[in-house]
Amino acid sequence: MKRNIGATITLSITIAMALSIFFARSFAQDTAVLPSPTDQPFKGKIGLTYKDSTPSFPAIKLPPKGAPNVLLILLDDVGFGNTSTFGGPIQTPTLDRLAKSGLRYNNFHVTALCSPTRAALLTGRNHHAAGTGMVMEIAAGYPGYFDMMPKSTATIAEILRLNGYSTAAFGKWHQVPMWESSVAGPFDHWATGLGFEYFYGFLGGMTQQYTPNLYEGTAPIEPYFNKKNYYLTTDMADKAITWIRAQHSVAPQKPFFVYFAPGAAHAPHQVPKEWVEKYKGRFDGGWNLYREETFARQKKLGVIPSDAKLTEWPKVVPTWDSLSPDRKRLYAREMEVFAGFLTEADYEVGRIVDAIGQVGALDNTIVIYIAGDNGASPEGGLEGTVNEDEFLNGIPDSLKQGLSKIDELGGPKAFNNYPVGWAWASNTPFKWTKQVASHLGGITDGMVISWPNRIKDKGGIRPQFSHVVDIAPTILEAAALPQPSMVNGVAQKPYNGVSMVYTFDQPNAPTRHRTQYFEMEGNRAIYDEGWMASCLARIPWQAKPLYPDTLDCKWELYNLDKDYSQAVDLAPDYPGKLNGLKNMFFAQAALNNVLPLDDRPLGVRLFAGQPSYTAGRTKFTFYPGTVRLPEDSAPSIMNRSFSVRASVVIPSGGAERMLVTEGGRFGGYGLFVQGRKLMYVYNFADSARYVITSNETVPAGKVSLEFQFASDGGIGAGGVGKLFINGKPVGEGRIERTESIMFSDDETFDVGLDTGTPVTETYQVPFAFTGEIEKVDIELGPQAKPGQGAIAHAAEVAQ
Repeated sequence: MKRNIGATITLSITIAMALSIFFARSFAQDTAVLPSPTDQPFKGKIGLTYKDSTPSFPAIKLPPKGAPNVLLILLDDVGFGNTSTFGGPIQTPTLDRLAKSGLRYNNFHVTALCSPTRAALLTGRNHHAAGTGMVMEIAAGYPGYFDMMPKSTATIAEILRLNGYSTAAFGKWHQVPMWESSVAGPFDHWATGLGFEYFYGFLGGMTQQYTPNLYEGTAPIEPYFNKKNYYLTTDMADKAITWIRAQHSVAPQKPFFVYFAPGAAHAPHQVPKEWVEKYKGRFDGGWNLYREETFARQKKLGVIPSDAKLTEWPKVVPTWDSLSPDRKRLYAREMEVFAGFLTEADYEVGRIVDAIGQVGALDNTIVIYIAGDNGASPEGGLEGTVNEDEFLNGIPDSLKQGLSKIDELGGPKAFNNYPVGWAWASNTPFKWTKQVASHLGGITDGMVISWPNRIKDKGGIRPQFSHVVDIAPTILEAAALPQPSMVNGVAQKPYNGVSMVYTFDQPNAPTRHRTQYFEMEGNRAIYDEGWMASCLARIPWQAKPLYPDTLDCKWELYNLDKDYSQAVDLAPDYPGKLNGLKNMFFAQAALNNVLPLDDRPLGVRLFAGQPSYTAGRTKFTFYPGTVRLPEDSAPSIMNRSFSVRASVVIPSGGAERMLVTEGGRFGGYGLFVQGRKLMYVYNFADSARYVITSNETVPAGKVSLEFQFASDGGIGAGGVGKLFINGKPVGEGRIERTESIMFSDDETFDVGLDTGTPVTETYQVPFAFTGEIEKVDIELGPQAKPGQGAIAHAAEVAQ
């Protein structure tokens, strides 16, 4: 009987194992399905006991033998004519070094704005097809503008991870929808939800270098609290180096994918003074001379064709000679700071490259270094700014204000960005800037690929048309991995990009990326087989679009095979060609979820109609531990009356410091106790501070501390602020002006301490409250006009 049972069990086990092996082998043939839809087959033997059994463990998942490590670097707001590698005057020795060991690509294109470029880079799909037709702050209710990567566009990080790579991201992420960027989550669109096993960086479009809004994984951290001379880019490079060393020490046979995207050189342009001083006096000749000298160097280096033309200087931007001496002095210093910021970032990239070399892994590391996610930025406006939050709020910056901060540019007390003139010059030899997807100045950046084991034409230049969507396919081909048809159970959209590996050995190979559309804020273009049709619908620093109807936009035509810089408009000569390209653009727009076109100013669209946990709410209660709440997830006090009441317990010896705050040095408010007096400070864009102080001290025991603001009514209106202790009026003052759109792009709402910069220089962060906070209640009155979120009234300001 026992023999029969044993035989039956053995037969059952044998059949089960055979079926398991059969199905595993069947599915294993489809290596484009990730992860494998079945477990690895068991290759041992199972008997009745361990004595007649043979164990077999699942194999460690690894990519094909020889698959390279990948270091992907993406700079921010850098123009084609900035880096020394592509003829600019700003020294980028790491980029130079990699170019000498690899290849320079002088016909490489991006999307004209940061979030869309990053989505296209990471997914290999066009930015609208990846649901990211605009920056994360400006989602719209259309598939191409949800600001949420669909699961059908898996990132290159997720694909590599599922194929056995270690993955990590450092720096700017800017892929989380605003309504998912708080502690409430969800965290699907954070870096750790999209294929990166480790993340150290910031979520938004910009952050301060000295007091960044920083996360490790999904946890907020403030490393600058207890560290003297803290600087973000250095910190991120340190973390990347530590991660690479640890990964290589533990599993040297396992390749890594590192995505390093520093905030440089996006505003605020902040960098230690010694880096700025390297460029002292270098830009005194101005932006027109900068352009001419850069153009000459580009030709000498061969990074542009010898017959390329320097495009005309625009009438909408003043020439350097037309400026006053004070403006020249201020603007030259702003460019010195930008240059120092860029050079320092390149230095930190060099430290990472060196660390890879020190562990002996550099020869088999493909380094892809993209010097900009769009053209140089016009977001400082025609005048430049020492506080870009003013620009975001439609508040003009004054020359007097700029000169008063000239010695602080680059430091923690300035949030500076240079004028449009420098942006235009930075994009030499092209015209237009960031946000302008219709012209090459907004969509062309220098790019270098180095892979010592594979690239033999060291120092070569590649002229093939390429696009940021080509990077993911290039990495997969380099690793000998297929483009997946299914990832995590979801069928995948095909790649829009093509691998660039064919260019490694063929300097004159015909371009394989033959057609590409471009679109941003209504500005649009289509490239096809060397021709480009372009349509400028709006100018970034102007509130109104150029045409009453975006479809009225005037199209231009260029033959880029003969006109590298897009200098000669051929529209009058080839009307048939132009019409064909226009039709092709709209066909591509329909295929890629570009429609509907929208050329309204950014401010008009900010947050309008987006999902929000605060929408419609007028009463909020917060408890101790509520910190680093993004502004759109916090109660919006803009353009309305409101009250803030803190219920606290004061010990017998008294208590001091922060109760509740939002924003910081460049705009915001704080309610706190200092010198045993209750105080409310309203910081209007770092240009005026309104301080209201109680005429009585805060008593011990259970206490109610309250501030009430009665608005005069209207957008950005002033009003009267009053302080109360246990319901008794103890102070009153007038606040003449209030911000109407947002306090800050990177600072947050905090209860019980201040995690960013102080709203007034009378205290230093973290300024944690020394008593006990039971809760903070905030009540909002009606807004001046219907709206929601932190940018409820941007339309009125923009007009």
